Amino acid sequence: MKLIYVAIDGMGDLPIAELGNKTPLEAANTPHLDFLAENGKTGLMYTVKKGVAPESDVAVISLLGYDPFKYSTGRGVIEAVGAGLDMKDGDLALRCNFATLGKGREILDRRVKRTLTTEEAKELSDTVNEKITLESCPATFEFKSTLGHRAVLLFKGKARCLSGKITNSDPAYSYVNGIGEATPDADMVLKKSEPMENTEEARNAANLVNEFIEKTHKVWENHPINKKRAAAGKLKANCVLTRDAGSQLPKFFNINERYNVKFAALADMQAERGIAHLAGMEATLLPPPSGDLKKDCTLRVKKLLDILPSYDCFYIHLKGPDEPGHDGNCNLKTRVIAAIDEYFFGPLLKEISLKDHLFCVTCDHATPCALKVHSDTPVPVLISGGKVTDKQAGKFSEKNCTKGSLGTLEHAYELMPKLMGLLKK
Repeated sequence: MKLIYVAIDGMGDLPIAELGNKTPLEAANTPHLDFLAENGKTGLMYTVKKGVAPESDVAVISLLGYDPFKYSTGRGVIEAVGAGLDMKDGDLALRCNFATLGKGREILDRRVKRTLTTEEAKELSDTVNEKITLESCPATFEFKSTLGHRAVLLFKGKARCLSGKITNSDPAYSYVNGIGEATPDADMVLKKSEPMENTEEARNAANLVNEFIEKTHKVWENHPINKKRAAAGKLKANCVLTRDAGSQLPKFFNINERYNVKFAALADMQAERGIAHLAGMEATLLPPPSGDLKKDCTLRVKKLLDILPSYDCFYIHLKGPDEPGHDGNCNLKTRVIAAIDEYFFGPLLKEISLKDHLFCVTCDHATPCALKVHSDTPVPVLISGGKVTDKQAGKFSEKNCTKGSLGTLEHAYELMPKLMGLLKK
């Protein structure tokens, strides 16, 4: 018996009038997910806890069986590890966005309207690494673009350690007790990073971040990349937003040793790869989504089938519906969910049997189209295969999952022990 655990990023949503008061999952044509739901158990789940609109990192930490309030040390650390940077305890790591800054510190767009290419981002990053020297305290830095508008920043103090107890410069997210949370209806103004504790390490960290943001803006404002973008009528990538600072590596238990299994992960993004690697999994970062869902899903099914004989458990993270949710595009989100069903689950279920495989399908958080940010909405979850025989009626949807026999899990970290128990039956 093998476990195939699939998280579809941002799939959860709320009913939308334009879709006949259905969610995108409910409105999507998903015969293969419906088949799994009808032959298994369903329910709802708060991925972190009720009242917390989680970022993906803490949600995935919870999905893999770790209490994020106990184990999370900041998304910056996770991103740095996932991007292959040499992070050590006492270094300072931050998740970053390339953004567009207007007058008076107004943020015109947090993601440069998603039009920044990975190649443009790399050239801007290379320029920063070559031209900027920090002076607020003795430290070096590495700024690395990852995919599109995303990047990671790592500081290494020369004289002493730095502290992750600093506030975000990105107004869209708050950092509370080590947990990154979406801030709805935030005032889109670039914030100063402030120390959250009265220590020299925190003050130095905040000063370094603010100096880096200021100097980066000066370097990027009239960079040839941005001159070319402006001439073409595109927004400039002239500012870096920082969030979720961390200065300590998380002390995850080894998931293979805890459950006596061999776990592999297939991830689209650096954060998910970083978490899987720190958990002790064999973590493969797949080519980024190309925009061709059939091609992307086919590649992921092939990779999974290739490594299927070598491991017992598989965590697969599919980016898919999250971005249309952030953009408020409910019709595209519906089409993306249907395409994942057709091109990922369809071919996979032709190759493997429910008798010998335990499926779990859920998502890391809801990204409701009406809100355009993550929410604390409970997400749908299904478990199917093996000896799970509690049949459910109807398609896989948030509404039907409210009536499922799994009930409502208050924390996603409760799910992994349940899956391991079913796997061993």
